[in-house]
Amino acid sequence: MTLERWRHLTEWPLTAAAAVFLVAYAWEVIGDLHGPELVVAETVIWFTWAVFLIDYFVCLALAPRRWRWFYTHLFDLAIVVLPMLRPLRLLRLVTILAILQRSAGAAFRGRVIVYVVGAGGLLVFTAALAALDAERGVAHARIQTFPEAIWWAFETISTVGYGDYVPVTEVGKLVAVGLMIGGIATLGIVTATLASWIVERVAQTEIDMRAATRGQIRELSKQVAELKTLLEQKSA
Repeated sequence: MTLERWRHLTEWPLTAAAAVFLVAYAWEVIGDLHGPELVVAETVIWFTWAVFLIDYFVCLALAPRRWRWFYTHLFDLAIVVLPMLRPLRLLRLVTILAILQRSAGAAFRGRVIVYVVGAGGLLVFTAALAALDAERGVAHARIQTFPEAIWWAFETISTVGYGDYVPVTEVGKLVAVGLMIGGIATLGIVTATLASWIVERVAQTEIDMRAATRGQIRELSKQVAELKTLLEQKSA
């Protein structure tokens, strides 16, 4: 078993695990669960986290150069270790974006917009969940419901920032910073993709015009040759 083979085999199972985690986390946060329901949601969350933990250590074991792989994947280690602390559990949500990025890593430019929209929507949703989880019940916090969290997330990722909803906790502020960076990056990708498309269209139009011009020149040359032949025949 090679590392590439393992990643290929686990790509969709890990995607499914990330989706299950997102559903369980959303159920816990939006539903403000207590009692047995909270235990069920937490069990599912920790189980899916364990799946990613196992995947990390298997990848480390299969890596040809383990120390190099370890040092170049410190962020992956942080994702599976730091969420053991509740204030940093939002880092588990990064695994969903990581799997989405892995799936679309080789996408053609025509699929980039779809990927960006999907990743942006997922980023807004997960950031809203994380902010609501951190802010709800805190004194002087304005974000107390999921609709308020969604509105705040859209404000933040678009870098508008009306100021009607502002996080007051450290975790909430950390989510806001990540969301701002994500919004700038998303806008940059969309702008670059649009610019690339425009340049390609202009270049293609120029190529088509040159091809048409060459066709017209060939046609005129043919007509001139025919006229020359006709004149020579009459002269003879």
